[in-house]
Amino acid sequence: MKNSNYLKGATATQSKSMKASILYVEDDETLSFVTKDNLEIQGFDISHFPDGLTAKNEIVKNISAYDLCILDVMLPEIDGFALAELIRERNTQIPILFLTAKSLKDDRIHGLKIGADDYITKPFSIEELILKIDIFLKRSQVNNNNSVKIYELGAYQFNYKNLSLKIEGEEKILTQKEADLLKLIAEHQNQVLKRSFILENVWGEDDYFLGRSLDVFISRLRKYLSKDPSLKIKNIHGVGFNFETGSNN
Repeated sequence: MKNSNYLKGATATQSKSMKASILYVEDDETLSFVTKDNLEIQGFDISHFPDGLTAKNEIVKNISAYDLCILDVMLPEIDGFALAELIRERNTQIPILFLTAKSLKDDRIHGLKIGADDYITKPFSIEELILKIDIFLKRSQVNNNNSVKIYELGAYQFNYKNLSLKIEGEEKILTQKEADLLKLIAEHQNQVLKRSFILENVWGEDDYFLGRSLDVFISRLRKYLSKDPSLKIKNIHGVGFNFETGSNN
């Protein structure tokens, strides 16, 4: 069994989120018990799976029943990266949050590239975990309640509510985090956005490692928008980014 000394400050705070169903995969018995117990106290419906194989079976059958996934990276049978890829094959919208004891940047970036939305490094506090869950669920709730708004981005049409990006009949379904980031920069076209502003509005805090996550997501958006050469997400060294569209909107 792995070292279970991964949870700091196990006393939970009052969550502001609506009740949500969460798929939680963690093989550390002590850590999973404490985490599940504290999240259930906050009103979340937690389905815990102790290894990658049992989680895989649940994902294949019932992933649409969940509002959010929390995955440990190092798991027996099937690791968290493989589970994330499986989830993304079936559902591009559900938020995926990694729990990882690894501090290597490459591991974190790999997780983001295969479709994860965020991560927490062990040891973590219940308060930190609940904060991140709240951020995802609140944005999902706003997304569901808002009237449809279509953003015209060059030759693209971006429907934030449906998480869809269309060009010439082709449609790309974004993850929630990708859509949140694209919405923010779409609302600030031809303006320089500071990295700290983007991180605080999309990730909820300005943090060095989250800054590396931002770079990964910016690279994804550049790829998605590459069919219209008039659209450019320019890096402003030491400051942030400028989404140039040739429009003053």
